[in-house]
Amino acid sequence: MRRFNTEGPIIAADHYFIPPLERVNLDEVLDLVRNKRYFVLHAPRQTGKTSVLLALRDLLNRGAEGDFRCVYVNVEAAQAARENVESAMRAILSRLSSRARLSGDGFLHEVWPGILATTGPHDALTEALTQWSMADPRPLVLLIDEIDSLIGDSLISVLRQLRAGYDQRPEGFPQSVALCGVRDVRDYRIRSSSENAAITGGSAFNVRAESLRLGDFTEAEVRALLAQHTEETGQAFTPEALETVWTETRGQPWLVNALCARACFAAEAGQDRARAITRDALLDAREHLVVSRQVHLDQLADKLREDRVRRVVEPLLSGSDEARYHAHDLEYVRDLGLVAHDDPLRIANPIYAEVVPRELTWAVQSSLLQEVDWYVDAEGSLDVGKLLGAFQAFFREHSEHWLGRFDYVEAGPQLVLQAFLQRVVNSGGRIEREYGLGRGRTDLLIVWPRGGGSGEGTPGPTPADRYVVECKVLRRSLETTLREGLEQTAGYMDRCGSREGHLVIFDRSEGKAWEEKIFRREESSSIGRTITVWGM
Repeated sequence: MRRFNTEGPIIAADHYFIPPLERVNLDEVLDLVRNKRYFVLHAPRQTGKTSVLLALRDLLNRGAEGDFRCVYVNVEAAQAARENVESAMRAILSRLSSRARLSGDGFLHEVWPGILATTGPHDALTEALTQWSMADPRPLVLLIDEIDSLIGDSLISVLRQLRAGYDQRPEGFPQSVALCGVRDVRDYRIRSSSENAAITGGSAFNVRAESLRLGDFTEAEVRALLAQHTEETGQAFTPEALETVWTETRGQPWLVNALCARACFAAEAGQDRARAITRDALLDAREHLVVSRQVHLDQLADKLREDRVRRVVEPLLSGSDEARYHAHDLEYVRDLGLVAHDDPLRIANPIYAEVVPRELTWAVQSSLLQEVDWYVDAEGSLDVGKLLGAFQAFFREHSEHWLGRFDYVEAGPQLVLQAFLQRVVNSGGRIEREYGLGRGRTDLLIVWPRGGGSGEGTPGPTPADRYVVECKVLRRSLETTLREGLEQTAGYMDRCGSREGHLVIFDRSEGKAWEEKIFRREESSSIGRTITVWGM
């Protein structure tokens, strides 16, 4: 039985998949190879890059596109050598030789140790590729994966040696070379210890003709992937479930596969093939992925500690109108896949948008010991008024302590509130979040199963109550902030189908007494919505 793939390149016999070469402009790629061009293929981690390279290798070696020798190599093993160029080059040549032998070409295996000993590490790759290219009249095509795993002088040496032999192609050097990694090589800022200088990838490898980016799945591809599961097992996805996979992942390949793998294979209910996969099953799967800190999500969350990531993400979390990042910061965060490539600037998908604040507030959440029963009435409904009243008291007492511990200072109040709510809502509901640059607010939607039920055994979506909590920072007058916030909250309530709305206004003015900041009152929007306003 085939399954959804979450580890490594696809294997057609084992995995549901979208044909890798259908995900790139194959005519463009083949033109680059035929015209002796060197190029870059980049995309975020676990997007399918390696699967594309392996499929391209197989296509070229079948001879359908000409008489080529194509070899794929992953150079990640050389990362352990760090800036020891000789050790890194030994690992690279060894892996390249091994990969070539798998395709029946043993030439490098015989010669590379002697080449490295004779020429030294800074010319060994150039000389090995020259001799290898000259040993066979068929043009050599080289696909180098994980190029950006190399570090400092080791990476610089590889790039410069590939550039050094460029004019000898195709008789004395590979006809075409593809470098594959998370980022475009032109954007590398490489610190060379030996030269005590920063070297750009564009200068070290200025023979790059094109940079190709592998995108996420389209909505049609997501549906096609899920249809393979239905065709092979008979298990359907409800229309709402199909929509949920797309909206929650926005086609990020690992997320699509991981979400469906959990819902269809790991969850006990999903193993019953007569039972359709529902929206609730996928939302449960999403929560499991986030809480269990899957490697893909954990690696992404780890990047939040980097200053260049913080400069981009912090104003998104706070809804600030002001961006303080550089163009290189934004390019880097987009290459990571953390934010979308198109405007407006936003987190790439709702699952990542959930991971970011949870990761940043993990320490706060761990320290909060909430008794959820206090906020739930006899019928199992959530009393959000009591919940926010308790937070108001908590924030007054503890905000100075917690806000001082956040690297994301500007978004601190919103993050503390989300941490407080998360601990309670985790007991039965969920929080949906909307935030972004220039929004001037953070929108939170608490979804709580009606009557505290789980919805198990019901054919449709679980009936749920929906509570809007809108967060704003007081930047101008209270009257202006209140007027804007009431209209924004009312609009969000209408969009979410919520009958209860709360507006939280954080006053960060220095020197103002808590007695002036703290209040609770009922206000009405221009469309007649009654909204509870909380001053903090």
